[in-house]
Amino acid sequence: MNTPKSCPGWEMFKSLSSFECNCPQCGKVIEIFSDEFDKPRSCPKCKQPIDFSKVQRSMVGKSA
Repeated sequence: MNTPKSCPGWEMFKSLSSFECNCPQCGKVIEIFSDEFDKPRSCPKCKQPIDFSKVQRSMVGKSA
């Protein structure tokens, strides 16, 4: 049996960037990845929907 040298499937995620923003309703810091900007999300604290096109994002990290 061969052991993979990396996690299978990692290549499709290697260009993702992560960002943080604050929930506009309650202020909770939320992390979001660059492939999630167009998907509906709700704040885990107050459960209100978040429109990521209207919040200020700060860059947290980027995959190599």
